[in-house]
Amino acid sequence: MRPVAALLPSWAWVTGLTVGATAAVVALAIQADHAPRPAAAVTRPAASAPASPHASASPKTPTAPALPDASGEGRRIVYSLAGKRVWLVDATGKPVRTFTVWPGTVNPQPGRYSITLRTQSLKGSDGVEIEHVMYFTKASGVNVAFSNALDGASPPPANGQKLGGIRLHKEDGAALWSFGDQGTRVAVVN
Repeated sequence: MRPVAALLPSWAWVTGLTVGATAAVVALAIQADHAPRPAAAVTRPAASAPASPHASASPKTPTAPALPDASGEGRRIVYSLAGKRVWLVDATGKPVRTFTVWPGTVNPQPGRYSITLRTQSLKGSDGVEIEHVMYFTKASGVNVAFSNALDGASPPPANGQKLGGIRLHKEDGAALWSFGDQGTRVAVVN
């Protein structure tokens, strides 16, 4: 009598071993997926001593300022001149992101505008390489636009120049660029 192994062709053995190995890998992957995960070490700056013995030493996340009243409705970009802040507002009227900005020396008048031109990158009127440039109006003969420096730096001193660039931090510039297409409404408020 011949053994069973001799009756099967070699391709059947290879297929059987491959299926078995695949099943073992899948079983180990499922087991690993349900295993406890190591926690990464998080380093935070040491908190200073609380002012009173009953004060909490845990850091508090500052709450973002509320969206200004009378800033319009629907999906829009809201720019507060006094607050030096921008809000990205979704179609339901809910702010999805807010951040501070560095305004130029020429401010737009409060009012309703829209993004008229988007430029990926160029050299700003202050000589700094900028990106995510989004123009929305002109004031005192100067184009007013949101942008961020390519290197993420804050704008240099104006030295008497008329500058309409509203500079953003690099990550905020990328978020604004993703949010606002040509035609997106911009509300400028005091």
